[in-house]
Order: sequence, then structure tokens, then C-alpha cells
Amino acid sequence: MTVMATHAPGTFCWADLGTTDPAAAKRFYAGLFGWSFDDRPMGPDQFYTMCDIGGKHVAALYPQQDDERSAGIPPHWQAYIAVDSADKAAARATELGGKLLAPPFDVFEAGRMAVVQDPTGAVIALWEARNHAGAGMVGDPGAIVWNELATGDTAKAAAFYSGLFGWTGEEMKMEKFTYTTFKLGDQMAGGMMPILPEWRGMPPNWGIYFAVENVDASAAKAEQLGGTISSPPADIPGVGRFAVVRDPQGAMFSLFKPAQG
Repeated sequence: MTVMATHAPGTFCWADLGTTDPAAAKRFYAGLFGWSFDDRPMGPDQFYTMCDIGGKHVAALYPQQDDERSAGIPPHWQAYIAVDSADKAAARATELGGKLLAPPFDVFEAGRMAVVQDPTGAVIALWEARNHAGAGMVGDPGAIVWNELATGDTAKAAAFYSGLFGWTGEEMKMEKFTYTTFKLGDQMAGGMMPILPEWRGMPPNWGIYFAVENVDASAAKAEQLGGTISSPPADIPGVGRFAVVRDPQGAMFSLFKPAQG
């Protein structure tokens, strides 16, 4: 078990799911990952639900707000990156050409956050931890293992995230495209790939990968639970095996098992 007490600034620290049906989402993710749930009141008849494995928070889910739904924003997973100061990071993001979708605000005693859209259109949340550092476990089955940006302009995105978080990029030639691994010092921070022509219509986004013991078995289980497979299980030579899933409410995420070293 990879237990996390803190998350270094510039690293992914959390993810939450905005969904149209929290009860159904709980059934799906409990069946798929074995999560248990801890409901925290966040307003009249609404809860922010911590998703746990072995008593460790690995993610959260909440009812999608009316303004998002009326704007046509589908159910989705949102990635968070740790920062020393949400206010300073938000200001820097706008200097670098990003758009502030939600200015810095306090989340009770848990922390302070802001939501930013990068210059290519992908949305990221900035998290200044107080009482809630973020995920208490990463990399193990049922927990987040990777975060990946799909964008229409990799050069512009790389410049933005380098300026905001100090990331450097290492490129790897794939069959159809060049994949970029972002690093913070010696630590891998995330990945980036271009939106391919066959994905026409996909908006720029940060995708969430969850670790599993067996990608094929988990993909089959996701279908049994009412999800759909958007990209069937496939190998990434020397990296691992993955699949892309759409949950019953429409939120996208990926399953991943690293290659055996």
C-alpha cells in the first residue's frame, strides 16, 4: 500500500466525480473497485462523499450542480494539483494565458482551491491543503495511478504547465503520435498526448487512471455494472495495459496495470 500523508506542490493530489446520480455511482464504483463511502454534508440534502479503500480516502464524488448541467457539462472526473498557495497559483495561471473558472475559495477547513482552464481548454483544479491533504493512497488497486492530458496543442500546454508548476517534458515517439511525460525534478508528474484525428469532437481534458489487478477482468466487470467500454483493453509496450471506461452516468476514466518490471 502506497500511503500518502502529504502531496508535494506541483503533483496530482486528488480527484472527484461530479455525477447526476450519486447513489448509482456509488453502486458502480463499489462493485468495480471495492470502495466504501463516507458522506460529508455540503448543503441542504447534498453530500460530498469520500471514497475509501481500507480507511484511506482515494477520491470523492458529489451531485453535479445545476449550473454545470444547464451549461451542458457532462458528468466528469476532475483532477487536482497541489499548490503552496491557491491564490498565487491562480494568479500565475492567468498570467500564463489560463482562464480562471472559479477564483480561489475556502472549502470549509479542508483547504483552499481554484479552478483553471489552461490555454488549450483543459480544466484543472488547484488545491492548497489544510486539513485535507488529498488522496491517502495512490498507485494501488482502486486508487489513482496516473493523470494524462489530451489536448489539441501540446506545445502550448507544455509551456503553460512548465511555467505554472515547473514541470519538464520528456518525449517518447509512439506509433501515431509523440507522448510527453511531465516530470517535477526526478518525479513523474503526469502525461500528455495530442487529440488524434479519430477522436474528433473530444474536448481537451485531464484523464484519470485507476490501478487494477487485471484490466480485462475489470473492464468486463465495468460492463456488467452498466458501464461501457470506450477503448477496449490494449497493451502499451513496455508501459502496461489499459482500457477506457464510461460509467453509467457518462463520466470517463481509465483502468491501468503497469507492465511487470
